[in-house]
Amino acid sequence: MRALAEFIMHSRVQAALVVAGCVSLPLFYWLGAAAGCLILLKYGLKNSFGVLSLGLLSALIWWLQFSDPRVLLVLLGSSSLALVLRASESWVRTLLVSVALGLIYSVILSKVFCSQIEALSQEIIKILPMIIEDFYRQLLVGERARLALMITPILTGLIAALLQFVSVLSLILGRYWQAVLYNPGGFSREFYNIRLPVELVMLLLVCIVSGLYCGSQLVLLALICSVPLVFAGLALIHGLVAQKYLAKFWLVGLYVTFLLFMQLIYPLLVILAIFDGLIDFRSRLTLRDADNSSDKH
Repeated sequence: MRALAEFIMHSRVQAALVVAGCVSLPLFYWLGAAAGCLILLKYGLKNSFGVLSLGLLSALIWWLQFSDPRVLLVLLGSSSLALVLRASESWVRTLLVSVALGLIYSVILSKVFCSQIEALSQEIIKILPMIIEDFYRQLLVGERARLALMITPILTGLIAALLQFVSVLSLILGRYWQAVLYNPGGFSREFYNIRLPVELVMLLLVCIVSGLYCGSQLVLLALICSVPLVFAGLALIHGLVAQKYLAKFWLVGLYVTFLLFMQLIYPLLVILAIFDGLIDFRSRLTLRDADNSSDKH
């Protein structure tokens, strides 16, 4: 990864080639977005526009050719988050802005992908009785109708939240590259200390609960608001490992289980981030160790 970062920063031509080339490949568009974030974080928008414009052109062609706006959305979204991080030097503010970005994604998807999402929703509705047979049989007619109405917003929210997640992930990779090249150890200090303040945690929690219980069209809000909490939960685990309160094998286990059992680990990370916002585990553990050390002396 360091070699790729050095190649990107060697010249504008090489940077443009990486951004445009990766964006043109469906499996590596996130890598092109990360390269764009690296350029923006280092040089700002004015001095990076020429490099990014080629990537934007490739993403636009991809949209027009294959009717797929996701590549363009991630490139624009991650670049916007990079500008926010560069200006504010605050991961908390950047993660908060990612919620607005996810909402924008959902609006665009509901317009551009409306027919595709609706068609997929109808297919899911047809097979729901077979997927959740026992549960579905117990539902009343009105409850089945409400469940059917939730499928489209859930699908829209899932896709929007996934694009939001990838956008933040691309920014993280770009920031990591920047630290490796120009500020060794800086990324670790930043990421390990990410903790959402209690006011923001409560706001996100209210949005999640409202999205789950206050109408089918708001379900996507719960999904989008969960993304900052997931990254805060990951930062908490990394921070505890860095402070040697957890062994390193916890990280390996975390990411393996995250890939295999995302439906279980994802909400667990959200819950951890909520409790960390309320309790601040890292500060409490550090304070406890300091008290224990002073008692020994």
